[in-house]
Amino acid sequence: MTFVQLEYLVALDTYRHFAMAAENCCVTQPTLSMQVQKLEDELGVKLFDRSKQPVVPTEIGQLVIKQARLLLRESAQIKDIVDEHRGTVAGEIRVGIIPTLAPYLLPLFLDNFIKKYPQVKLKVIELTTEQLISKLNKDLLDVGIVVTPLQDDRITEYPLFYEEFVAYLSESEKAYQKEFILSEDIDPNHLWLLEEGHCIRGQILNICELRKQNSHMRNFEYEAGSIETLKRMVEHYGGVTILPELSLRDLTEKQRLQVRHFHVPTPTREVSLVMLRHHLKKSIIEAMKTEILNVIPEKMKQNISGKVIELG
Repeated sequence: MTFVQLEYLVALDTYRHFAMAAENCCVTQPTLSMQVQKLEDELGVKLFDRSKQPVVPTEIGQLVIKQARLLLRESAQIKDIVDEHRGTVAGEIRVGIIPTLAPYLLPLFLDNFIKKYPQVKLKVIELTTEQLISKLNKDLLDVGIVVTPLQDDRITEYPLFYEEFVAYLSESEKAYQKEFILSEDIDPNHLWLLEEGHCIRGQILNICELRKQNSHMRNFEYEAGSIETLKRMVEHYGGVTILPELSLRDLTEKQRLQVRHFHVPTPTREVSLVMLRHHLKKSIIEAMKTEILNVIPEKMKQNISGKVIELG
């Protein structure tokens, strides 16, 4: 049994397709297939059911793959241990971030981080929370930047800041006339939402208590894929949406007139760094945490007057 065979085994479990697994491992499909077969012959068990498409692990295969992931994870941490001992901020780190944070948070700290730590190879990918947690647990990511709490015992959460939610209204909305609003001031029939899969959708539904209502939406319904689209829908078709605080930074003066803050306690989301409990790369992650906090307004670093909204 070799580490190479274990890497091929884990790749096949991750992609459930011989060609894709081989491509990811930078080998030919016959090479990968032969090494997995050799491992099965050595162990005397079938690790994958090849009669199904996509291929799936057998019952014993699932147990072996789980242990293989653990062994590969532990071996990969040897260099991390040495770097931690030397106090070196270097190496590769794979970061997942949710789409409702990425366009607003990344531009704030990435340039400084890259310039300050040239020995770090940073790989960033936008994912929904569900996708991100799945990749963390498969060791396809090292750390995530998501909205918490996740209620997942496998994950360690390090809160970074607390981001206020605000309402973004057209002039035709009654609440537009108010300086501060309550959740009941929002007409659920006029509310624009992100599509399913975004955690912020569930939070908005909770803010507006829409789960308790039997509302009939307008004759034109549209579920947006981004916060920027939500803004455009309000501006062109009227109605209201809910935005996170960081998304307000690039608003024009005219657009800022459409923003209304909620009465205290303001609905808020908690943003955290998340990782598996056993993960290393602590020096890189700590450096990233520091650079993020350096660009976040002081008032957002503590949840003084907000109410953290559940994810859904």
